[in-house]
Amino acid sequence: MKSPSRIGSKGGLDEASVSAFADHEVVTPKRNLKGYGKKAKIKVDEFGFDMEAIERAEAALADLSSEFDDWMAKEVERLTRARDAVAAEGITAGTRANIYIASHDIKGEAATFGYPLAARVAESLCHLLDGIADDDKVPADLVIQHADAIRAIVRESAKGTDHPLALTLSDRLGEATTQMLVTINGAPSIAP
Repeated sequence: MKSPSRIGSKGGLDEASVSAFADHEVVTPKRNLKGYGKKAKIKVDEFGFDMEAIERAEAALADLSSEFDDWMAKEVERLTRARDAVAAEGITAGTRANIYIASHDIKGEAATFGYPLAARVAESLCHLLDGIADDDKVPADLVIQHADAIRAIVRESAKGTDHPLALTLSDRLGEATTQMLVTINGAPSIAP
């Protein structure tokens, strides 16, 4: 059931109307931000995005791109330490957490840093770890192979998505992960 709308006070909701329902409220701003951008002579696209701000962000990213290889190397160093711990101790709660965090960070950053296939391998490793709850069932050798593949992709500067060896590595590790999850769980995990 809809209750009557009320107008927010200046400063708070900036004169927005609020329609209250039994389980939620809908706040409608009085000002059209897209129209506001036009009045302020801000160049916006058809969705209302400030294109000049986007261009400035892209320029800043381009300026930072010279640092990407160093940042990626540091992420790989952290992954290597986690990989070495898995090789020495096996999969424990601690080694699993460390390699998961390192691979998850690479999954999120590698494409921006120019290594989308390293991101794909890291995603496969995260998928493997997410899909197997029991540390004793996680195949340490497959975890190590994922880490080694990421290391090789970065060492060989296999940027982009068309490096044949990096593409083969990412494809095969993804297939091995899916097969392992089917073997252990009866079906692959749906976790991304």
